[in-house]
Amino acid sequence: MFYTCGPNEAMVVSGCLRSPPVMIAGGRVFVLPCFQKIQRISLNILTLSVKSEKVYTRRGVPISVTGIAQMKIQGQNKEMLAAACQMFMGKSEGEIAQIALETLEGHQRAIIAHLTVEEIYRDRKKFSEEVFKVASSDLFNMGISVVSYTLKDVHDDQDYLHSLGKSRTAQVQKDARIGEAQFKRDAVIREAHAKQEKISAQHVNEIQMAMAQRDYELKKASYDIEVNTKKAESEMAYQLQVAKTKQLIEEEKMQVQVVERSQQIMLQQQEITRKEKELEAKVKKPAEATRYQIEKLAEAQRAQLIMEAEAEAESIRIKGDAEAFAVEAKGRAEAEQMAKKAEAFQQYKEGAMVDMLLEQLPLMAEEISRPLAQAQKITMISSGGTEVGAAKLTGEVLDIMTRLPATVEKLTGVNISQVTTHMG
Repeated sequence: MFYTCGPNEAMVVSGCLRSPPVMIAGGRVFVLPCFQKIQRISLNILTLSVKSEKVYTRRGVPISVTGIAQMKIQGQNKEMLAAACQMFMGKSEGEIAQIALETLEGHQRAIIAHLTVEEIYRDRKKFSEEVFKVASSDLFNMGISVVSYTLKDVHDDQDYLHSLGKSRTAQVQKDARIGEAQFKRDAVIREAHAKQEKISAQHVNEIQMAMAQRDYELKKASYDIEVNTKKAESEMAYQLQVAKTKQLIEEEKMQVQVVERSQQIMLQQQEITRKEKELEAKVKKPAEATRYQIEKLAEAQRAQLIMEAEAEAESIRIKGDAEAFAVEAKGRAEAEQMAKKAEAFQQYKEGAMVDMLLEQLPLMAEEISRPLAQAQKITMISSGGTEVGAAKLTGEVLDIMTRLPATVEKLTGVNISQVTTHMG
């Protein structure tokens, strides 16, 4: 038949076909009645109060120690479960707890004997660790594992711990008074330092405030300059933008005017083209016809003129040849005459020169009187002692003529009156 057990106990089956016995912790197993035997062992945790009364410490001071231990049979470890079954099978939890308690108390007493009261009292953790370490090794061999151990109480009947407490209390009070005095002293020093630091901090704070105020004023002035600059730039930019906008508007107006003007020019060009075509139709074509007629007439006239010019040129050439022959003959005659005059000049010298001068006197008189002959009106003023009128003008011309021989004599050195006398 089947048997089961909970996780807090273990079953051991022994007998026929079960050698060695089978141990099952928290499960089920099939058992043959009459041939096999089943036994149970508890795996519950055991809480033990380990008391050691009046145990002498290393310095001979008797004290009583109470510790609390938690332990159980370890069912997951087969070796420990087998050892626990060999030692505790058939025993109750109380009997198992008593065996473990006696083992723990023995180890607790042994450790107390090796320590002083001060070590146990002041370092309970170390004491608990020592007991846990020593007891665990022995109980392990019994199949029991120590879960925890804690020192609960330490006391004595000789008031040793009380006296130790008083001494410690007095030392603590002494240290407290010293500490309080030192604290007060340090407090006064710290207070003085604090006041000094406060004053220094105030000065530093005032300096920093002044520096901050100065920096604020400087930055504010700088920001004001920057703001004013930006405002001025903004205003200038606004004015510039306004000017640009006006310029763009003017440019657009100019563009509109240009477009309008272009349209007008285009219309005018179209009108001109129309008028040109109309003129060409009404005037140019007839004019071209007239021009063609005139050109033909002009060509005919030109041909006629060319022929007349050629005839006239031929006539002029013939006439020129005749005139050239006449001039040439006249020139030969004048040359002969001049040659004869030159021979006469060589022969008569001064007489010939006087003769030439006499021939030129009428021409001189004509040239002298020419301005008077060309005058339209002559106004004459007389003082009353001289002649007035045409006689006066003729006398002045004759007077000029009488001065000519003297002028000729100065120019040529020939005295006309003497030469004339000799010639007579």
